Amino acid sequence: MRFKLIVAFIKPEISDNVVKVAKRQGATGDVIIQAKGTGLESTSFMGLSIQDKTNVVLFVVEEHLVNPIIQSVTTECRLEEPGNGIMLVMSIDKVAGLSRQIKKIRENLNNEIL
Repeated sequence: MRFKLIVAFIKPEISDNVVKVAKRQGATGDVIIQAKGTGLESTSFMGLSIQDKTNVVLFVVEEHLVNPIIQSVTTECRLEEPGNGIMLVMSIDKVAGLSRQIKKIRENLNNEIL
């Protein structure tokens, strides 16, 4: 099996929906990290930088699930609207600790046509 890491930098308000949509498309788990960030234009108040709250959501997924997850989250969570967030995908060379999830992934693979 080959795995990819999907990283989503998103508004906290849509985090739950992003996770729900990704899981519906086959993601078996997630990690949500609270963060701060700025967009194209940084804002300041009295000389201090104001950073918006953002969430970083991580999904380790089997590579054939990447496109359906990205497409569904982009559409249903409106990522193309400014300020909602971005997603990116990174390759994973090795992974450990997924034995329970791999069992579920194998069951899902047996039930679908690739």
